[in-house]
Amino acid sequence: MTIKPLGDRVVLKAAEKEETTASGIILTGNSQEKPQYSEVIAVGPGKVDDEGKTIPMNVKVGQKVIYQQYAGSTVKFEDEEYTIVGQDSILAVVE
Repeated sequence: MTIKPLGDRVVLKAAEKEETTASGIILTGNSQEKPQYSEVIAVGPGKVDDEGKTIPMNVKVGQKVIYQQYAGSTVKFEDEEYTIVGQDSILAVVE
């Protein structure tokens, strides 16, 4: 089974949490911040406008993206955690 998003939604898999700081300090589980960048796992077909035309998606599977901090819904699927966000919650593509 796979997750197939609808409309202009995107399925993201979170990047690994940072376990050490830039200066080498090891962080405990509670002090690790949730990363705001993820890999795109699946992309919906796009949003349909008032005239019935589909607006194409700006992101593709495999891209790394930065998204708004409290955006989307977190779901567990087959022992993995994913975040589903609308395309408008994605701020940038990391190249």
